[in-house]
Formats: sequence, C-alpha cells, structure tokens
Amino acid sequence: MNARALLCSPNLHPLYTSNRPPETSPRNHRRTLKSDPKSLRIWIHERNRSSVFRVLVRSSDKRESSNSFAETIKEGREIVNGNGVVSDSLSSVPWWEEFPKRWVIVLLCFSAFLLCNMDRVNMSIAILPMSAEYGWNPATVGLIQSSFFWGYLLTQIAGGIWADTVGGKMVLGFGVIWWSVATILTPIAAKLGLPFLLVVRAFMGVGEGVAMPAMNNILSKWVPVQERSRSLALVYSGMYLGSVTGLAFSPFLIHHFGWPSVFYSFGSLGTVWLTLWLTKAESSPIEDLTLLPEERKLIADNCASKEPVKSIPWRLILSKPPVWALIGCHFCHNWGTFILLTWMPTYYHQVLKFNLMESGLLSVFPWLTMAISANAGGWIADTLVSRGFSVTNVRKIMQTIGFLGPAFFLTQLKHIDSPAMAVLCMACSQGTDAFSQSGLYSNHQDIAPRYSGVLLGLSNTAGVLAGVLGTAATGHILQHGSWDDVFTISVGLYLVGTVVWNLFSTGEKIID
Repeated sequence: MNARALLCSPNLHPLYTSNRPPETSPRNHRRTLKSDPKSLRIWIHERNRSSVFRVLVRSSDKRESSNSFAETIKEGREIVNGNGVVSDSLSSVPWWEEFPKRWVIVLLCFSAFLLCNMDRVNMSIAILPMSAEYGWNPATVGLIQSSFFWGYLLTQIAGGIWADTVGGKMVLGFGVIWWSVATILTPIAAKLGLPFLLVVRAFMGVGEGVAMPAMNNILSKWVPVQERSRSLALVYSGMYLGSVTGLAFSPFLIHHFGWPSVFYSFGSLGTVWLTLWLTKAESSPIEDLTLLPEERKLIADNCASKEPVKSIPWRLILSKPPVWALIGCHFCHNWGTFILLTWMPTYYHQVLKFNLMESGLLSVFPWLTMAISANAGGWIADTLVSRGFSVTNVRKIMQTIGFLGPAFFLTQLKHIDSPAMAVLCMACSQGTDAFSQSGLYSNHQDIAPRYSGVLLGLSNTAGVLAGVLGTAATGHILQHGSWDDVFTISVGLYLVGTVVWNLFSTGEKIID
C-alpha cells in the first residue's frame, strides 16, 4: 500500500485518534486530533512533488519524551503539530532532492567532456609558442598534433568492451584521471625531448579514448528513448564548450604565466570532477539505491538497455549494413571536424594574420556555435520523434544537415577575402556540423542499445583514424599546397558520407 492510500485508510485512524477521523472545522481549516496515551505517532515526510512519502512510526507511551508528536506534511501545506492541530505551513523541499537523477548523470558526463576538450585543444594554442621555442617545422607540428590520436585510437573498442561488461562508471572515472595526469606531464615531456612529448600525448589519448564509449554505455542505461537526442546533444556540447573554454583561457594563461601553465591548470581540474563522480554516479539505475521509485519505473519502461552484457556478438554486429554505414560516415565526419579542431588557430594565424591572442579568442566562435546548435538539434530531433516521425527519418535529416552544411560553408572560404567573413563561415560550418549529434552520434543506441559502448568504439575507431590521417596529412599538404586543398578533401568526404548515410542507415533496433 502506498503512502497516499495509507493515509486514506480507515484502519489508520485508531492509531492516532480514539475512534474516529480528525474533526474538521470549515471556518478556520484547523483539525484537532484527540490524543491517546496508547496511540502510535506517525511521521510522513514528503520527498517530492509526486507524493512519495517516508513514513516513520513511534510509540507514544508516556515513557517517551514529552516532545513526541505526530507530524504530517502533505504537498508542503499541512502540518499536524504536537497539540494535535493541523495548520497551513510551507514546507520547502530542496530543489536538488527533486532534480531527476538521470540528469545528474547527464550533467556529470557533460562536465567530463568539457574537461576532455579543454585538455585536448590547449595544445592547438600552446603549439605556437612551443614550436617557436623548440624550432619545430609544420610537419613536426602535425606529428605532435596527431600523436594524441595514436593512443586515442587504441582504446576505442577496448573502452567499449570494458564499459559494456564492467560498467561505465569505473571506465569513465579511469579515463578522466588518466588524461588529467598526462596533461600535467606534457610540459615536462616537452623539455625532455620530442620522443617523450609524443609518448605523453599518446598516453593522454589512451585516457580520452575510453570516454565516449563509457558515456554511451551509461546513457543507454539511464536515459529514456524520448530524451536520447537532447541528452546526447547536451553531453557532446560539453566538448564544444570545452573547446570554447580552452581556446579562450589558453592565450591569457600563456601571456601571463607561460605556456606550461595551461597544462598544469587544466590538468588539475580532473581531480575535482573525479570526487563528484565517485560520490554521485552509478553505472546503471539498478545500482543506485537512492533513486526514487517513479524515476526508476520511468527509466525501466523506456530504456532498451537493461541486462548486462556477458559476450559480444561480433559476427552479428559486423554483418549489418547499418553498422558499416555508421562506421564509414563517422570516418567522413571526423576528417573535417578534427582538422578544424587542431588546425583552426594555425589557420587564423597564418592565413588571416591574427596574432596569438586573436587566434585563440576567434577560434571560440565556431565551437560556441556548435554548443548552441547541438542542443537546438537535440530538441528538434526529440520533438519530431514525439510527434510521430520515424527515428530513421529523423536521424537521416539531422545527419544530412550535419554533412551538407559544413561542405557548403567550407567551399565558400576560397571566395572570401575578409577575415571577419572567414570566421563567420567557420562558425556556420561548425554550427551545422553539430546536428550530427542527433544523427550518427545518437544512432548507436538506436540500432544496438545493449552494445552501444562497443558499437561507438567501433565507429569512433574509424573516426579517430580519420583524425590521425587528416591531422598529419594537413601538415604535409600545407608544406606543398594550400588551405584550399585541405578544405577540398574535407568537402569530398562530407558528400560521400551524405550518400552512404541516406542509403544504408536506420533508426530501428537491429541487434537485440
């Protein structure tokens, strides 16, 4: 029997009155309870607006303290005090107790991804004074930028398997503390020599490589289907805002404290996040003992990923055309995205002739646009699904925008002479790119919810491979060609991705 039914039960009244329910006076809305020395005292505390109560029962024998009283709080308005009188009172429940736990998990994942890109993009700013100090040419700079992806590539599939089998909480926590330590060690490695720097950057990639599969595994268990696009968009917007924060603060720190300060300050934030993560998060609702019953029911009724994974059906996964479409399109998408992530400040500095401070600050705008567009796209996608559009059509629409938008705006850069218009073009390119968060990045949980961590590891391996090849190739292209050649390759891959996605992708579950 729930608390509301218990309160209304006639069998309850003898417990706190002599023989009958409380007397009510319509004039003053006060009810008097007759005391009974042999009665029981009942405390009913509201937990949230859905009328879930915590009930405590205590004997009211005279041997008890004279301060014993019956107190009822219902909907934050009525209180039965020690004299047996019910009066109106405002009972404020702290907002953090009513905040849905699944969105606490989403916000913690968001903050992890914010730190992820803060620690990643700081090198794209610091590389300018570092290359001047150590005499690195563009090819060496490209090698250093791509070394991060060596480790990042290694842990995509492994991180997905680990998350799907042992739980995302442990895996994501490991990843954050690992890459934070590697970030702090970067200045020391640079002073020791180029080989040491390459190893530390690769180690940093190892930590960040498990983040996306672990996050995908956690959200597949915590977030209902109808909230999937907006929750993923919010988490991925953490990456974009991390780029904004890193690119905005790095020039300031470098100017006042030197380039090593960027790595020391950003890397130390990981310990703060880890403390919150270990105390607030669980891998799944089943493991969370503080989760309220109605939220547990909502998640259980609307989440497809419920049972733990014991083995991975590799042959079944790799036999599905939509899986290969996802892998191929992830490659096409990340080629352009990672080039802009790592080379944008250099483009502003070399082509648009901005100084270090201007390059860092102006690089913020495209990423800020992505953060806004990703969340807007998530709300649009979830709204379309809730209004009856098929998940397949929604994923195709959103990803088509995510491919053709950047392709169009990158082709315009060769016709633009104004630095302001070039920055605007970059912002529009990245803004439309962010619609991919409601396209291919949401598709892993659509087609294989139980194996979403592994599937993201597979597709992101192809995406990271694109990052490794694209980032390194850009350095060689710039030695023998121009930025127009760099953008032309990206546009071509965006067009290929558009065709493949619309022919072979689906939003239906194909692997149970």
